[in-house]
Amino acid sequence: MRHKDTKGDFGKTRRPGFEKTRGKTEKKPERSGGKPGFKAGFKKAGFKPGFNPASKPAHQPGRAERAPADPNRLAGGQWLYGLHAVQAALANPRRNLGRAVLTPRAVELIGEKLLKRVRVDVMEPGAIDRMLPPGAVHQGAALEASPLKSRDLDEVLAESKGSRRVILILDQLSDPHNVGAILRTACAFGVTAVVVQDRHGPPQSGALAKAASGALDLIPYIEVVNLSRLLDDLATRGFWRIALAGDGETSMAEAVPVGDVALVLGSEGSGIRRLVREHCEASAFIPIERTMESLNVSNAAAIALYELRRAGTSA
Repeated sequence: MRHKDTKGDFGKTRRPGFEKTRGKTEKKPERSGGKPGFKAGFKKAGFKPGFNPASKPAHQPGRAERAPADPNRLAGGQWLYGLHAVQAALANPRRNLGRAVLTPRAVELIGEKLLKRVRVDVMEPGAIDRMLPPGAVHQGAALEASPLKSRDLDEVLAESKGSRRVILILDQLSDPHNVGAILRTACAFGVTAVVVQDRHGPPQSGALAKAASGALDLIPYIEVVNLSRLLDDLATRGFWRIALAGDGETSMAEAVPVGDVALVLGSEGSGIRRLVREHCEASAFIPIERTMESLNVSNAAAIALYELRRAGTSA
């Protein structure tokens, strides 16, 4: 049976948090003597006690102070973590890298050849924990790196001449774990490139890179302004455009064409946007049992790419 939609386990609405406020305002005691608004026995000059107009204010313990800039930090960089993600980033000449923080074991696993590009600080796992977001599974390896620059579509397509090409298009997917898992699957099935919209795609965070298990640095990752225009451009290049949706017209197995394919996946919550879907020649679904309403979008991507491979093509 057809599944009703392609939204996944992510994207559920969460109730926004509320800040605690006092139920009522305490009434300040009335001041005795002097004008209202001035402390008793204090002049009108407006200076706080201990303030010397001729000098800088004295240090007041307990106040938050701005930490000095760390000269070792990479400007615009962020932490990638996990052995596969760190190894792939180190091996990617397109990456602008800062420093690596590694356990002794991770240094051995990654190897001296890859580590020649960066400064390495050897630390214990607990010290690395404190440098990363809570719950980050770093496997003893973290690397400071700048986000990858978007690849050029013409360049990517030129590199893939002579074989069937598959472009995977992600329409406003936001969960980094889903996008990372899709990148990993796309890399495993030899997808030509993964395309996202620049303003609505997920950031290239450590969580995304960890879920991608190195695929973020292995598969061409393209950011575009307008997905509809991209689909029109791909049509002129001979790509057959398929929207993967629960209410599709035919099963994915039946929709597989002979030539190049552009496969569109929708967001975890609302699916493919209407205008984007209108720029596709076909819509396809994945048959599942009635007992389950839908598939996670990363699982749907894996099944769709497998169908392309099973049809005797090289996705």
